[in-house]
Amino acid sequence: MSKFNATSPKQKTLTTNIAGGQAYKQSNELELISILLTSFVSDQFYRSSNDTLNRVKELLGKVDPKFAAKAAIFARDKFGMRSIAHALAGELTSNISGQEWSKNFYDKVVVRVDDMTEIMSYYLENKTDKNKPKFPNSLKKGFASAFNRFDNYQLAKYKSEGKEVKLIDIVNLVHPIPNSSNREALAKLVSGGLKSTDTWESKLSKAGQDASNGEELSQLKSDAWGELLTTKKIGYFALLRNLRNIINQAPQFVGLACDMLTDEKLIKSSRILPFRFSTAYEEISKLGSSSDVRMVMTALHQALDISSINIPKFDGETLVVLDVSGSMSGKPSEIASLFGAMLSKANNCDVMTFATSASYKAYNPMDSILTIRNGFRFSGGGTNFKDIFLKANKKYDNIIILSDLQGWIGDTTPSSEFNLYKKKFNCNPHVFSWDLTGYGSLQLPESQVYCLSGFSDKVFDIIELLKTDKNHLLNEINSICI
Repeated sequence: MSKFNATSPKQKTLTTNIAGGQAYKQSNELELISILLTSFVSDQFYRSSNDTLNRVKELLGKVDPKFAAKAAIFARDKFGMRSIAHALAGELTSNISGQEWSKNFYDKVVVRVDDMTEIMSYYLENKTDKNKPKFPNSLKKGFASAFNRFDNYQLAKYKSEGKEVKLIDIVNLVHPIPNSSNREALAKLVSGGLKSTDTWESKLSKAGQDASNGEELSQLKSDAWGELLTTKKIGYFALLRNLRNIINQAPQFVGLACDMLTDEKLIKSSRILPFRFSTAYEEISKLGSSSDVRMVMTALHQALDISSINIPKFDGETLVVLDVSGSMSGKPSEIASLFGAMLSKANNCDVMTFATSASYKAYNPMDSILTIRNGFRFSGGGTNFKDIFLKANKKYDNIIILSDLQGWIGDTTPSSEFNLYKKKFNCNPHVFSWDLTGYGSLQLPESQVYCLSGFSDKVFDIIELLKTDKNHLLNEINSICI
């Protein structure tokens, strides 16, 4: 999530966006945050993953390194973004050398054990002189401190065996001081005797090793799934990823899986990004129409609705607008349709879609979020922001636009049409411009326009706050102590 400060349009810098249309330039800080909260380091419609990483490197030369470090922690810890945070942490090694706070950064950016191996892998792959690896002291001290937070189970689970950088490589480099939680695991890791015996992966692997024939393998896998689900020793994300396997290998335990899927406490503590539910739903829907499949699909509907309980309720009339143009293909369309459905159901608000032109769309607010999402169609076409405000037919207090913000139809930004809309209906709505790609440009510079970014449900926590404190995001990032 992010926003820019209230300034007059004259103070905003016009630029040409990636699609070739006129836009307003984001601040370097805003652009960096947008990339951090929207990038999975994969190719996008207008930009490859390498281009994204190159842009991050450029921005690091233009923003305060301490701000960048805090933004990386924010993206990793608060929003669950992994690869892009790892890349930024690897790039920062040359920007924060000698800074007193740098070791604290490399401690706090590690949320999960394998964050260390991923950051180190990026660093080794991208260091300037590959023949002379030199690991910054701040990185080594920060990683050594991070080990204090992990126990035997976590260290065993994320040994990263079979990968170029293993956990033992990190241990040999940083020499963490063992504590009561990890002393046994670290000793066994160094001696080569650490085994991961209590994870879902290890239990399924053991079933494969112990079976002497196909029938016995099926029974052992079924038993393993039963134990994992009965004891709840499978994580929520792992559960989502393995629903197909549970249906196929342990159908008698599908009911237990559904109970876990709809457990409100598990959902809230899982750090699951909302679109993971829709991804799981799409995979399960490919299995046909058995009673087990229908049970799981029903549970996924319920789980997503449960995860959306805290979506803010807006005062007054609200319009949700989805960009369904060609450049929204892939992940942006998935996010736009899902978050659009979440907002619509929570607020019973009007919905509009736009590409070359804009139009209102009907939906049933009594449907589940996934059902509403499935009703949105991404048909392709151009990106005409102007038509949103030409077609809007009443006064709105809030307008939420979910888009890659790459408007290109017409010679100018939609500022003129937006101002005409405000004059026509005598209103000045709060506009939340939700950036789904982090391409680095804006469509509207007015004072009550807020630029949001991010795929986590945490983005909803900030929407109402932005109305009273336009600096809330920057303040939150800057308040991180390192």
